[in-house]
Amino acid sequence: MSEQEKMELAERIKKECIKAAKEGFREASMSGLCTEGAMEAAVSAIQNLNLGKLLNTNE
Repeated sequence: MSEQEKMELAERIKKECIKAAKEGFREASMSGLCTEGAMEAAVSAIQNLNLGKLLNTNE
């Protein structure tokens, strides 16, 4: 894997982590969780990312 490909992969992973955190926080907040609970949900969403699927994506 070239340095360029590594950087592209890292950027894709970062983007997906941010997306998962935002969605997890939003959904938890809408469900009535406090800020601390919503943050825990955001972290959990990142932990539950399917990295295998992300690595097999050809974007």
